[in-house]
Amino acid sequence: MKVAVISDVHANLEAFGAVLSDIEKQVVDGIISLGDNVGYGPDPEAAVSLLRERGIPSVQGNHDRAVGSPTRHLNWFNPIAKTSLMKTIEMIRPETRAFLRDLPPFLVRHGARFVHGYPPNSSSTYLFQVKEVNLIRTLAMMEETMETPICFVGHTHELSRVCLDDGDVLYEPISDPLIQLDDHRAYIINAGSVGQPRDGNNKAKYLIWETEEHSIRVRYIAYDIERVVQKINDAGLPRIHGERLR
Repeated sequence: MKVAVISDVHANLEAFGAVLSDIEKQVVDGIISLGDNVGYGPDPEAAVSLLRERGIPSVQGNHDRAVGSPTRHLNWFNPIAKTSLMKTIEMIRPETRAFLRDLPPFLVRHGARFVHGYPPNSSSTYLFQVKEVNLIRTLAMMEETMETPICFVGHTHELSRVCLDDGDVLYEPISDPLIQLDDHRAYIINAGSVGQPRDGNNKAKYLIWETEEHSIRVRYIAYDIERVVQKINDAGLPRIHGERLR
């Protein structure tokens, strides 16, 4: 089975459309989103509509949660991100806000767990914030049962993998386009970002997980960045959101 894993679209319709076009060429069996479908970008309504039209299951990201329930969650964000989210709320329909509010905190599919931030169900914890002792505990528990030996996460907008190596944490950025996984290890895989990458490569990124081959391929997709930058500026969103895309 081939599963496309996308994350952090962030209302970047051009990047999302380019990624979906590439996914169609890969002939996958399904697509799963790790959340943060909105925020930062200029097309939140269109991006969520496309997600729903394609029937792509998604977990709830912290931006999705804030737009869906701003009274409870908006104050978690820094002032620039908060400004962006308040603008996003104005740009989407009530039905779309309700959809984002009701997204699940995690999914378990094909023997893997999918969560925006950190297992088992956090949308706000960054992988790089987790202390080594807690990473060891989480991965050891995953290895003990092997019920969901892979957990896909987003949130950091970077590509990386974490596993145990003789009891120590092995935390590596993903730089190769093909990663072979060990059948006897548990992994936390950070899937990067479709719409707001922050890993030094401005292409949209997503993963293809091949369950039988126990491998992950990274796809790097070019799109019209300058068009998105102009749309961000025209929408009155913070200009830094566009500058980060270049």
